[in-house]
Amino acid sequence: MPSVFTVRALLLDMDGTLVDSGAVVERCWTRFAHRHGLEPAAVLAVVHGRQGHATMAELLPHRPMEENYAENAVMLAEETADLDGVVPVPGAPAFLASLAGHPHALVTSASDGLARARMTAAALPLPPVTVTAEQVGASKPDPEGFLKGAAELGFAPAECLVFEDAEVGVAAARAGGMPVVGVGPRAAAYGPDALAATLLDVTVTAGPDGLLTVTVA
Repeated sequence: MPSVFTVRALLLDMDGTLVDSGAVVERCWTRFAHRHGLEPAAVLAVVHGRQGHATMAELLPHRPMEENYAENAVMLAEETADLDGVVPVPGAPAFLASLAGHPHALVTSASDGLARARMTAAALPLPPVTVTAEQVGASKPDPEGFLKGAAELGFAPAECLVFEDAEVGVAAARAGGMPVVGVGPRAAAYGPDALAATLLDVTVTAGPDGLLTVTVA
């Protein structure tokens, strides 16, 4: 049976949810793994959804955070310049087109520059409200980003529906008291309220009262 949500606004993750940047992530973080003598598969298993410095802190727990911030700045520059293979996830163009004129925000662990570069490379419109790494003090799974997105749109957290693919993102939505739709097969393991194999399975319709009805097939 389809899952149906009635909400006021949508909060959207970027990587893995709207944009397929997997090839870039694999290239950059595999180089990181080799630099630090880590197994690439183990690194790639924990990288999704977090800010880079938070991932580094988990992988290199004894390294000073100052070094994590410094290396993350270098990696952000590399990722922003490397757009080879960055494409929209299936259904993302039509999904975002259906949200035009309705309240929605991008909430991403990427920097502002990286978010703009990847959305542009994928030929996707940037939502009217964006919450990027520079605007929060704590990375997902902390709910700060989603709570800030809801506040900037002018709605209570429970009135917003989150779209996420990563474990830390689903956890952040839950911590913020928001229902969450998992996008892609990986998200099934993280207990979202509904699962969309792709955004092709999601339809959004607006009522005259401004309420958004979101159906996940």
